[in-house]
This record gives sequence, structure tokens and C-alpha cells, in this order.
Amino acid sequence: MRKIYVTEKSEKNIQMADESTIKFLLDYSKSLKIIEAEGIKFESNMN
Repeated sequence: MRKIYVTEKSEKNIQMADESTIKFLLDYSKSLKIIEAEGIKFESNMN
């Protein structure tokens, strides 16, 4: 049973996001508006 549940730890490659990528995502999320009317959701980008 132990062999089934125990696995060796593998090295994980963690990459850091670039500052410009983070700024782009934050700006996009600030401009995105979701409006719901009569059960229908509308997405609008306020750019």
C-alpha cells in the first residue's frame, strides 16, 4: 500500500512573471465589466 501513495518529490520549475505582464493583467481586470440582465451575463472591456 505504501508504494501506491508515496511518490518521490520532483523538482518544480517556478517561473516569475515579468512586471509588464502583471501590469497588463491588472489593467485589464480593472477595465473589465460584467453586467447581468435577465439571467444573461454581458462582458465589456472599457478601453
